[in-house]
Amino acid sequence: MAYPGQGHGSHGGGGQYGAPQGFPQPGGYGPPQGYAPPPQGYPQPGYGGYPQPGPPPPQQMQGGYGGGYGAPPHPPPPQGQYGAPQHYGQQQGRQQVPQGYQHMQTNFNVPQGVQQNGNQRFQYSSMNGKRKALLIGINYAGTRAELRGCWNDVENMKQFIMRRGYKAEDMVVLTDQSRDPRSIPTRQNMTAAMNWLVRGASAGDALFFHYSGHGGQAKASQGDEADGMNETVLPLDYERAGQMEDDELHAIMVRPLPLGCRLTALFDSCHSGTALDLPYVYTTSGNIKEPNVVAGLGKGLMGAGMSYARGDVGGMIKGLMSTFKEATGSSGAEQVTKETRSSGADVVMLSGSKDSQTSADATIAGKATGAMSYAFVKVMNEYPQLSYLQLLNATRDVLVEKYSQKPQLSSSHPMDLNLLFVI
Repeated sequence: MAYPGQGHGSHGGGGQYGAPQGFPQPGGYGPPQGYAPPPQGYPQPGYGGYPQPGPPPPQQMQGGYGGGYGAPPHPPPPQGQYGAPQHYGQQQGRQQVPQGYQHMQTNFNVPQGVQQNGNQRFQYSSMNGKRKALLIGINYAGTRAELRGCWNDVENMKQFIMRRGYKAEDMVVLTDQSRDPRSIPTRQNMTAAMNWLVRGASAGDALFFHYSGHGGQAKASQGDEADGMNETVLPLDYERAGQMEDDELHAIMVRPLPLGCRLTALFDSCHSGTALDLPYVYTTSGNIKEPNVVAGLGKGLMGAGMSYARGDVGGMIKGLMSTFKEATGSSGAEQVTKETRSSGADVVMLSGSKDSQTSADATIAGKATGAMSYAFVKVMNEYPQLSYLQLLNATRDVLVEKYSQKPQLSSSHPMDLNLLFVI
C-alpha cells in the first residue's frame, strides 16, 4: 500500500460529537478556542504545518476491544490472520436476530447485474474484489473541543472489520495521537487519505470508511439541502484549514466510484444524517423518506394564523411567504439531490444522528466511546447476519434508553433493506 499511516493504539473518556457549544458560528460552527501550545521541535512539513498534539494519556486500553464494546463471540484474529470476507449467498448457520425483529426476513441473495430505476443505472457489489479501509478518529487533544472516545472507536472498528476480511496492510488510520505527521487528521491528510481509498476502485470491490469526531453545519449554496445547511466534519486543523462539507465528501469518495463498487461509510459525529449527501434516506420500516412538506405547512399556517389573531398582518404575510418558500424548497432540494447525488456505485452510509441532532461522546462500561460506533459494533458482534433494516432498528434500540440521537441509513441508489448487510 502506497499511503502511509497504519494503526494506532487507543485511549479513553466523555462530551458531544458536534462543534462545541457556545462558540461563534460564522458560516457554520466556529472553532474552539484555547489550543494548548504545541510542543517544541516537532517537524512541520508534510501535513499542512499543524503542530503535533501532546502525548496521549498514560492509561492504556486493556485488550483489543476497549471502549466498552462487548467482546465478540470469538477472539480476535491472531497476528497475520483475518476473518473471511463476507459475501452475499447462502446463510451461514442459524441466523440470530434481535428480539422483536424475527418477522423481518433477510434476503441472502443480491440482485445480479445492472439494475435500472427510472433513468438511473446501478449495480450491487459482488464483494469479492479487493478491500480497503480508512479510519479517522479525532479527540482534539489539548483543546476546549476535546473528545475522549474517538481513538477507542477507531481501534475497535479496526478490530471489527479485520474479522470481516479487511487487512491492516490495506488500511489507513488517522488519529491525533500519532507521532507520524502523515497520520495526523489534518484537512490535507484526510483529503489525501480519502483519495487513496477510492483510487483504483473497481466493480466488486469493498471499501470501508469510518469517521469519529466533531461534526457541524455550514450554509448551503447549491439548493440540495432542504434545511439550507450542509453537514460537515471537522479536521484537527479546521480552525485554520476549514471544515469539510458534505458536497466535498461526496465529490471525493462517491462520485469517482464505478458501477458495482461498494463503499460502506459510518459517521459517528453530530449532524451526520446526510454527511455523504446520498439521495435515498430510509425509515425504520424500510421506506424511502420523503420531505415532510405537510407537517411544515401545518406549522407555518398555524404561525401565520397566530400572527393574524394578534393583529400582526405583516407577520402573517411574512409567515405565509416563508411557509411557501420552505415547502417548495424542501421538495426542490430532494429533487436536486436525486439528480446530482445518485450513483451507479453501491454506497451505503450509517450515521449516528439526524442532520439536526448531536451524537454522544459517551462512557460505557468504564470506557470512552462514541455512542454510534459502540452500538454498531455491539449489534454486529452479537448478530453477525442481519439485514440492513434489522441493523438500523437494532442500533437505534441500543441507544434509545440513554440517548435522543437516532441513527440514520442512506444509500446512493434505491435498495432492498431486507438484503443481508455486508461490509
